[in-house]
Amino acid sequence: MNLPFFIARRYFLSKKKKNFINVISMISMGGVAIGTMALVIVLSVFNGLEDLLRSLYGAFDPEIKIEATNAKSFEVTDEFIKGLKLVEGVQLVTQVAEDYAYVKYRNAEMAVIVKGVEDNFIDHGRMEHAIFDGEFKLKDGPLNYAIVGMGVRYALSMDPANEFEPMQIHYVKNVRLGITDPSKLVNKRNILPGAYFALEKQLDETYIIVPLDFALDLFNYNNKRTSLEVKTNEKYSVEEVQQNIKEFLGSDFSVLSSDQQHATLLRTIRIEKIFVYVIFSFILAVASFNIFFSLTMLALDKKKDISVLFSLGAPPQLIRRIFLYEGVLVSFIGSTLGLLVGWIIGWTQENYGIVSMGMETAILQNYPIKMEAPDFLYTGITIVLITLFASYRPAIIATRFNSIEHLQ
Repeated sequence: MNLPFFIARRYFLSKKKKNFINVISMISMGGVAIGTMALVIVLSVFNGLEDLLRSLYGAFDPEIKIEATNAKSFEVTDEFIKGLKLVEGVQLVTQVAEDYAYVKYRNAEMAVIVKGVEDNFIDHGRMEHAIFDGEFKLKDGPLNYAIVGMGVRYALSMDPANEFEPMQIHYVKNVRLGITDPSKLVNKRNILPGAYFALEKQLDETYIIVPLDFALDLFNYNNKRTSLEVKTNEKYSVEEVQQNIKEFLGSDFSVLSSDQQHATLLRTIRIEKIFVYVIFSFILAVASFNIFFSLTMLALDKKKDISVLFSLGAPPQLIRRIFLYEGVLVSFIGSTLGLLVGWIIGWTQENYGIVSMGMETAILQNYPIKMEAPDFLYTGITIVLITLFASYRPAIIATRFNSIEHLQ
């Protein structure tokens, strides 16, 4: 700050009748602080929700999923699987056969998705923490076991203590003309429930995971698979391995990362986050009207002092800088205070969970939150731009009091 600017600003602040202006400035500062705090907290909550969805679906979905581009299923050979396993960065490949079926347990029945997986599905290490009851296994000697979603368990009133009551899974085969025997239209297989998982409501109420050979026999798939699930080597990034697999498979297959498997859902959250950012920016713009009015009232109240400065040779640029500086100072203190309080509240929620979900059946006890530096940066930039815009007009008004008539 140069000396003329400092002297001019002290001249304004040393004058009387400034209490009312100071009160309005404090109100403006408080409005900016509250708006800034609310914005960074809400943006952090959206970050937490996005991370929560990734963790929920990441426990069920693979790091990379391979599907046929234009078909429900595709045929695989031993050479094909061996070649895929040799792709750089691929650690584990699990064959999957998945289709809709009808399951019956005692007197209850419902439609589900039966997902048949190889034994190495357990080696992916994704679902261990999601097992709510039972032992996480697909086979025990000659016996096959199903891993059942908690929603399916409740819908079928399954008894975990009863280890001998199997589920009956019915699969409707491709119907051909001329078939009159109903038994040839449906495949029926029995399997024991071995464990129950709890991840996300839609998954819990839909899926039953079974051994691959059981599913192939049920669906009559033979060499056909609906997808392949890939676990990557930790030395490689998922994006690198994904690109290597694409080069190996060509255009007949879609190779999707975990985020791409739920691209629509994640995109929806990000769009909502952008809308929230825009809405709160408008709220901050409304709060900045207080800055506009306080600086305008300051200019009107100090028009005589401004005329004195002009008569002493002060250029218009100096007067404009004084008022712009006052607006920036108010917003800087308010936004800094808001960012600090927002960070403290976010850190407290993240570590101690001061705000709970308020539902006993919620998958999390407390609201998820994740603070990211770009949110704080963009919020600060938004405040600066809004403040400069709000302060510019009062600064222009102040430069008009340059005639001698305002000295009276």
